[in-house]
Amino acid sequence: MARIVPDDWKSLAATGAAARERETLALLEEALPREYTVYHGVHWTRLHEGFSVFGEADFVIVSPAGRVMIVEQKTGFLRETPKGLVKVYMQTERNVAIALARTIEGLHRRFTAAFGAGTYFIEELLYCPDHIVRDAAISGVNPARIVDATRKDKLVSIIRDALPEDEARLPCASKIHHFLADELALAPDASALVGQAGTLVTRLAGGLATWARRLEFAPFRLRVIGTAGSGKTQLAVQVMKDAVARGARPLYVCFNRPLADHIARVAPPEAKVANYHQLCDWIVRDSGHAPDFQSSDVFEQLESAFAGTPIDARFQYDVLIVDEGQDFQQPWVPALERLLKPGGAWWWLEDPLQNLYMRESVALTGWTVLRESTNYRSPRDLLGFIRKIVGPGLRLDAGSPFDGSDVSISTYEDGQPDEIIEATKRAITHALSLGFRKQDIAVLSFRGREGSALTAVDQLGPHRLRAFTGTYDLFGNPEYREGDVLLESIYRFKGQSAPCVVLTEVDFDALDDQAARKIFVGATRATMKLIVVASGRAARAIEALQ
Repeated sequence: MARIVPDDWKSLAATGAAARERETLALLEEALPREYTVYHGVHWTRLHEGFSVFGEADFVIVSPAGRVMIVEQKTGFLRETPKGLVKVYMQTERNVAIALARTIEGLHRRFTAAFGAGTYFIEELLYCPDHIVRDAAISGVNPARIVDATRKDKLVSIIRDALPEDEARLPCASKIHHFLADELALAPDASALVGQAGTLVTRLAGGLATWARRLEFAPFRLRVIGTAGSGKTQLAVQVMKDAVARGARPLYVCFNRPLADHIARVAPPEAKVANYHQLCDWIVRDSGHAPDFQSSDVFEQLESAFAGTPIDARFQYDVLIVDEGQDFQQPWVPALERLLKPGGAWWWLEDPLQNLYMRESVALTGWTVLRESTNYRSPRDLLGFIRKIVGPGLRLDAGSPFDGSDVSISTYEDGQPDEIIEATKRAITHALSLGFRKQDIAVLSFRGREGSALTAVDQLGPHRLRAFTGTYDLFGNPEYREGDVLLESIYRFKGQSAPCVVLTEVDFDALDDQAARKIFVGATRATMKLIVVASGRAARAIEALQ
């Protein structure tokens, strides 16, 4: 049996194309001799200089002699065009040969820099088990190195012929293994979708959660201005854990209730977690007043009542963390300050580009400011897509190891509810065809709940939607419909993420600042795949920038 790196792949819940890759991996493990090593991209990447096996090379096989083969697997339907073999992603096409050539070229550069020119050998192989290549001459790949549906039973023998096991060992063979097996330091991504069965992990090398907590000054008032995916929520969780470990009382306050519900699940049980209006409700109720959640202005009533309620020692904390600070209002600052003990530490976390309500920035006089522009959450090519939409003034650095996610854009024309629903249903079907499970998919409406054509929809084809009903129970808890695929608005899903995001009902007259912000918020929720469902005019405006 071949050696598989990493070796815990059997315990992983595969998503996307990884489900089919696992089948191939099982075959390679069983059929190749133990002297061969297979490095796979199911959940493995290299961060250095942006090189990512996750992107195009599904497998990297190393022979006993140290000869390397890059294997790109393309499942599903392919098209043979005059320009070569292409893989269709929704309404875009990707040339398979060009993608494979770029991967090999990138690996050549890395190997030459590491081992020297002419000291190694890299082979290529295209594996398309569901497609029969009719005209190998236009595929752009050496026909001998194409394993299609007619030859898939010969996959292992073709690999062994290209990677002989009896040739002399290369001097750099051990270095190649060291290069490919370089380990990743992984930390849980606290913003992963609530209820997600598989835990997505990201590397936050040098991120907020590892070094911002080392800062010391008095009084401790730190304003962290960090882009989406920079680790603000992870930092908040770590700050709470630090406080509990030293016997202090932490309070975490954010704007969105779904984020507060999620953080309550991952924060230490000793920490107090609430969104701002939930916090107001607790304190007002404790003073003997019961808010009327059926009232249209209940939130304004809560804010006013909280600001006027005296605060005793039971509601004072050693550490106060405000998340989503860009959504807070100036009068809330002094109201919150009453909850902080003398000498306590106050953290304020925000991202101005996620200010969808276009509110005036809160003034925090005398605070220390820390800025972070690296996004560790979203794939590199997705961030490139976002930069072009937001404009050259955006500082957004890529910290994720993942690339090649292939942002998909699907369109509808007249904007009628039936057409929007049908286009969104197709996008979900596309996500499922890539192997994502229903619990991995979040459908996010570009509109708010009130204006969405999906709000009243219980089901999209065979897919039941789990959605906020817009009502609260007697205790102020939001009520949800039962379903398999999460439906939310981009306003309510800030601070969270999902492996696959369907950003739907994207429509605007002009790609102005607010429209760009909304795309930014929705797109940066995706950790692996983004599918945009847009009106024809919006899609044309987006594609003109790409």
